[in-house]
Amino acid sequence: MPRSVPSVASRERRKKILKLAKGYFGRRKNVWTVAKNAVERGKVFAYIGRKQKKRHFRGLWIQRINAGSRQFGLSYSQFIGALDKANIKLNRKVLADLAMNHPEAFKAVVDKVKK
Repeated sequence: MPRSVPSVASRERRKKILKLAKGYFGRRKNVWTVAKNAVERGKVFAYIGRKQKKRHFRGLWIQRINAGSRQFGLSYSQFIGALDKANIKLNRKVLADLAMNHPEAFKAVVDKVKK
């Protein structure tokens, strides 16, 4: 029976990490231990960044809704409270898009809420 050696699998593992490290500066791109640490750290930041992206977009949408609603004499909190009372189910992403790109439609929503 032929002898089994792990060299192929371990080389593939290293190549995979070094491919992910492509574009890094200095030893981070070609020295196995340094590249492995850099890639692992980069993956952690990528994971955190995916969560932060959602937070940042929600904040942006709130700012846009606030700016749009203040043109019609309502603050953001007053507008959202009135939306809830009027039982209008529009999320912040849609409201922000209306405020930015379709002001006449946003005005219709504000008029519906003010009644």
